[in-house]
Amino acid sequence: MTDDQSTLDPGSTVLVTGGLGFIGSAVIRRLIAETDHRILNLDKVSYASTTASVEGAEASDRYRFLRCDLVDAAELGALVLAERPDAIVHLAAETHVDRSIDGPRAFLDSNVVGTFNLLEAARSLGSLRRFVHVSTDEVFGSLGVDDPKFDEDTPYDPRSPYSATKAASDHLVRAWGETYGLPISVTNCSNNYGPYQFPEKLIPLMIIKARRGEALPVYGQGTNVRDWLHVDDHAAALHAVMERGVNGRTYAIGGDSEMANLDVVRMICELVGDAGDAGDDITVDGVSSAGGPGGDELTSRIEFVADRPGHDVRYGVDSSRIQHELEWAPARAFAEGLAETVRWYMENEDWWGPLLAAAGGARRGLKEVS
Repeated sequence: MTDDQSTLDPGSTVLVTGGLGFIGSAVIRRLIAETDHRILNLDKVSYASTTASVEGAEASDRYRFLRCDLVDAAELGALVLAERPDAIVHLAAETHVDRSIDGPRAFLDSNVVGTFNLLEAARSLGSLRRFVHVSTDEVFGSLGVDDPKFDEDTPYDPRSPYSATKAASDHLVRAWGETYGLPISVTNCSNNYGPYQFPEKLIPLMIIKARRGEALPVYGQGTNVRDWLHVDDHAAALHAVMERGVNGRTYAIGGDSEMANLDVVRMICELVGDAGDAGDDITVDGVSSAGGPGGDELTSRIEFVADRPGHDVRYGVDSSRIQHELEWAPARAFAEGLAETVRWYMENEDWWGPLLAAAGGARRGLKEVS
């Protein structure tokens, strides 16, 4: 299917769930900038939601915010019937593995019940053109060091409450496609990074801690490997699936950038250290000064901590299908994207500072991207 064969007509109405979150806001920013679609942003406004992530989009007369919790089936159903979207891009979910271990019920409610409610609301329309369900590579379990990458045919093997609830939601979406003919696609992405990511996650948390000269806690020995995907590249992939994806298809989306967590943290130390050498204002041990610790000093602050229960060894994603069928590929090399991300967090404490304060700071040390 080529660019001029989009499933959606120009000026279609697109409902994005979780649009105040990290990936959802990136999708909205892209759709406002790159299309003439009308964008509805549905979000319940959780601890990780912030309107600052869509400030540019808010200025558009094609953007509207709708506050709703997917768990409220009645309110959601009425809203969807009133707005009658042509497409739904479903990102709203509880996503953090550590939080799912501490309190799995919220993940069951949001990821399973919320998805069920959204599917039923979508089915009631009878006219929906696209339903893109955004999931994770974690539903496939853990790869060994030498195993081939995950792809669309990899069997499911979730190993945390988070990935189990996402796996359940994936199965619901596919079942509604088969049973009721809903025009669904499922995507399974690798670990995202980039601007506007809530600062409990690995990369922003390490940037902030390095900036402040704090200890840098790393699970186990830091050997767990993740495939890193820039959030803007992911948004471009989801845009392609929304416009040109094949109904019933699954698309694996990866960044072709497998890195051990320890190596990622070391790269962050070097980048933050270089920024300090360039004269940026950096806070170290509570004292703010021009310049700051170098990369070697920051690296010496890495501390290995007790590993997460059931910590998956490695994720890697084979994106061949989406690259061949939809002509998408990640545009950013990880080193380039990480440098841009470090710079963004160094320059935007007015965005992440209030979020950390409202959430009580980085409460448990390391919070790894799911």
